[in-house]
Amino acid sequence: MPLFVLSPHTRIFPPADLAREDGLLAVGGNLEPETLLNAYEQGIFPWYNRGEPILWWSPDPRLVLFPQKLHISRRLRRKIRQGRFQTTLDRAFSEVMTACANVRLIKGEETWITEEMLQAYVDLHEMGWCHSVETWLDGQLVGGLYGVALGQVFFGESMFSLVSDASKIALKALVDHMMDKGMKLIDCQVTTRHLLSMGAQEMERERFLGLLRRYARRQQIF
Repeated sequence: MPLFVLSPHTRIFPPADLAREDGLLAVGGNLEPETLLNAYEQGIFPWYNRGEPILWWSPDPRLVLFPQKLHISRRLRRKIRQGRFQTTLDRAFSEVMTACANVRLIKGEETWITEEMLQAYVDLHEMGWCHSVETWLDGQLVGGLYGVALGQVFFGESMFSLVSDASKIALKALVDHMMDKGMKLIDCQVTTRHLLSMGAQEMERERFLGLLRRYARRQQIF
């Protein structure tokens, strides 16, 4: 498949099923709110390192988590019941994004959460499309996650833990909130053993895109 080159001003994407075998669909474009929302609606997301042009992806297979299939171990359930950790929604959005980036940098790894990406998602957050879940211990932010919510779908972007299980606790809080709101699907994007162990599953892109057409409407349900 060819790699599509996008104009810096475009908000339009080629069909996601034209992505290359590695999931890369296009290069270029911009991170304006309408562009990002159009991308997520079509099963496309940006992912690139500092110094690179914007890269747009739509992997096949796609990793997803149906909220009702979340697996929480007995040990983690006991830890949650002990009440030492508190969770919140949208209390520290930019701090969560920054922490997700810093955890990778501390390990000597690249991060796609550049200053440009941070500002783009803060803008979406202020518009009501992007959300965070925070995990606190003794008043300190120790874990969390963030992503884009469109209709009944939450598109997870990244998570972090500074203490054991903090991101898992945030995920459990996300799932509880989504089930209260009647939301149907979490897009986990790329397969990891960590998420597979918590109930996520791989899905063919064609089926995933069909679910987006059904559930990812331009509504703020979250």
